[in-house]
Amino acid sequence: MADQPNPTRMELLKLKDRIALARKGHKLLKQKRDALILEFFKILKKSKDIRSELNAKMKGAYASLAVAKAYHSSFELEALSLASARNMDVDVQVKNVMGVKIPNLTVSMEKREYPNKGYSISGTTAMLEATIEEYEGVLDMALSLAESEIAMKRLITEIEKTKRRVNSLEFIMIPRLQDEMKVIAFKLDELERDSFVSLKVIKRKLEKDKAEKAKGAEA
Repeated sequence: MADQPNPTRMELLKLKDRIALARKGHKLLKQKRDALILEFFKILKKSKDIRSELNAKMKGAYASLAVAKAYHSSFELEALSLASARNMDVDVQVKNVMGVKIPNLTVSMEKREYPNKGYSISGTTAMLEATIEEYEGVLDMALSLAESEIAMKRLITEIEKTKRRVNSLEFIMIPRLQDEMKVIAFKLDELERDSFVSLKVIKRKLEKDKAEKAKGAEA
């Protein structure tokens, strides 16, 4: 069983301060939740656009690869893909959105020009060059999509956590503090009424004693 609040004026003032602080925290958390939701939908729209563009790019890349296969054997394509492999550097920066750490990826891919592309221009076709370019574009978009989806997952986690805290304050903590304040206020009112009645009784008794003494003095 929970401890009963101490029915004093000091405790009543403390509860009023705690309620004011809880309401302020509740307001700030709601603002944070709303800002996170806004950021989530902004990234969601960006993610949908990237995914749509990536799907189109993938179709183009598969089509280019199918054409390249008509001119090169699977062995040649595999050898050329290994020869044209490039070093890639991914720089991860962190953006802070309302306390949520969101990754920001910057990709730097090694640039190769002839004659240092890793394969001979005479041994390839324009279709193969187009396929390589298509898949490089696919890689860039895939990384952008990964960045957006990681951000959305982290935002969703923080939104759910913030919503739980908002609901806890709104439906549990603040009502409980208000109930405690009502109990204390009621008990203080009772004490005041009891004190008032006691004072009236004492006053009547003193007046009665005074009157009896006055009668005794007259006698």
